[in-house]
Amino acid sequence: MKEALSDPDSSPGPCGYLLIFLSIVFCITLFPLTPFFLFHVVAQYERAVIFRLGCLREGDAVGPGLVTVLPFVDDIHRVDMRTVSLAVPPQELLTHDSVTVSVDAVVFYRIRCAVSSVCNVDNVRNATGLLAQTTLRNTLGTKSLSEILAGREVSSSMRQVLDQATDPWGVLVERVEVKNVRLASGLQRTMAAEAEALRDANAKVISAQGELNASKALKKAADVLTPTALNLRYLRTLATIAAEQESTILFPMPIDMVKAFDEK
Repeated sequence: MKEALSDPDSSPGPCGYLLIFLSIVFCITLFPLTPFFLFHVVAQYERAVIFRLGCLREGDAVGPGLVTVLPFVDDIHRVDMRTVSLAVPPQELLTHDSVTVSVDAVVFYRIRCAVSSVCNVDNVRNATGLLAQTTLRNTLGTKSLSEILAGREVSSSMRQVLDQATDPWGVLVERVEVKNVRLASGLQRTMAAEAEALRDANAKVISAQGELNASKALKKAADVLTPTALNLRYLRTLATIAAEQESTILFPMPIDMVKAFDEK
């Protein structure tokens, strides 16, 4: 990429060398004042791209540290190499299953090549933001509403498309995340009613399955219990009810128990 930017025939020429010589003479003549124009400090997270007479100076971007710039001849551009968070405004789009949604996202990117970000694009932040908006609309337009709400494959595909498109600008897209998915109020009510109906149907199925299992268990118990054991179970149930609530319970005396006392 760097070879495409640098021109091997872009020499300053006689006039250029003359201007460079005059700039050096100016710096020597006004030496007590020229250090303020001659030296620039580039921070650790920055890189400096220097143009000499409008042509890219030989070598890659310089920095961090102290950088020498000739006055009236060199032009310095500082490039921030830190990760930048870019908020994508809400975009109205139509999903693959014909649902209108409003989606906004956030893009995290950083400058990978300082020279490309200065020479290949006018405003890298503005260009990346506009490209992120169109990529968001084009990518989510091919997805269904459920896929957008899941958001796993959507973010990955958007990052790949955006990173490939911004590669000539020296930009590395690190992450793309969908922030909010806004639906129309009528569609929200419809989806809520559908989800509630589905939950009610599942609850009825679970209740019916429980009653079926209970009936099978009762049938097995009826086959095993004898009349005396059934009466004891009946008394045990009455004792449990009486323990939970203070009340008087009237129940008929089983005839089998009375006959057992008569026999004695």
